[in-house]
Amino acid sequence: MLDSPRTPADLLAATLRRAPAAPLLTSYDDLGGGRVELSAATLANWVAKTANLLQDEFDVTGGSTVAVALPVHWQTAAVLLGVWSCGATVLDTAAEDDGRLDDADVVLAAQDRLPPLEEQGLPELLGLSLHPLGMGMTGYTGPARDFALEVRGHGDVFTPWQRPDPAAPGLLLGGLELTLGGLVDTARELARRLGLVEGDRVLVDDRTAAEAGPVAWLLAPLAAGASIVLVRSPDPSLLPGRATAERVTATLGRTIDGIRELGRSA
Repeated sequence: MLDSPRTPADLLAATLRRAPAAPLLTSYDDLGGGRVELSAATLANWVAKTANLLQDEFDVTGGSTVAVALPVHWQTAAVLLGVWSCGATVLDTAAEDDGRLDDADVVLAAQDRLPPLEEQGLPELLGLSLHPLGMGMTGYTGPARDFALEVRGHGDVFTPWQRPDPAAPGLLLGGLELTLGGLVDTARELARRLGLVEGDRVLVDDRTAAEAGPVAWLLAPLAAGASIVLVRSPDPSLLPGRATAERVTATLGRTIDGIRELGRSA
């Protein structure tokens, strides 16, 4: 690392300085088809636009809480890092959890999870289609604002109104609470325990990532200087060839012959 990152936004900034054009997050969808590759610069662009949207339109800053009801996806990575760039807290919750969202300043949810949220009368609700290329929602006529349409008009460079405080709350996930600085510390420790090293290219499927949480699938690779190959609904028969094509060096929660599995002794 070129410095000592103190918040998740710093982790992305360090990656951007080190290798802006290299693939950082490559996403496959074996259910719907398609491949999307984001360099550090491209992901940082999405993060900046997301942070500007949250700050400019919803006054999200330190002390704000943003609920995220999204599956593991490359857009989810942009949303999480965007919230943390504002210095705000991510509330990771199921859309059906009545009452848990009452204190959220903004809620971002996948389109198929919007109906139960609409019934709760939330004041600020954004919907995501999770289209592979980041397109807007189709066939939706409800009250939620369309994230893809809203985010496009915002700037590619983000300057927070107040510098994110590493001691401020960063993640509320079930009974787990971590500060912004705690997210970085936990990501570093997890990367060390898993055996992640700089330059690793880590393949992880969406189910494993969802069970492990965002520190494992997103922040630990960033902290280690690694990149991510994220596979939705993986077809096991395709994984060996894909790992070869993507030059995967490690897997998380998957066993592929000839590739080390993180967290497993040799």
